[in-house]
Amino acid sequence: MTPEPSAQLLSAADYVAFTSAVLSSVEATTDRWLESGVIDIDSHRTGGLLELTLPNGSKLIVNTQPPLQELWLAAKAGGFHFKFVNSAWRDTKDGREFFSVLSTCASAQGGQDLRF
Repeated sequence: MTPEPSAQLLSAADYVAFTSAVLSSVEATTDRWLESGVIDIDSHRTGGLLELTLPNGSKLIVNTQPPLQELWLAAKAGGFHFKFVNSAWRDTKDGREFFSVLSTCASAQGGQDLRF
């Protein structure tokens, strides 16, 4: 049995840089979708919180948690916590990668295939 990889302890500056890159990437993707007519999705960012509103009014919320060095996702499917492991944000329960989980939740709530 192989042990689970441990979360990397990041400096405060690295944590901010890595989570800001994730939020910026999500924003850029939603902006492209909106501009190209893929889906009418609205994004609103305040500091470390990014709220995505889908056409049916449902929301996806990505939130940074600096004291825990986590990235959180709130969706209809539930709440997910991610830690930085092996250069990727991994779900603390099952190890799934953040963008994969976000894509699954966005697709379910948006009613079409959406891949971040």
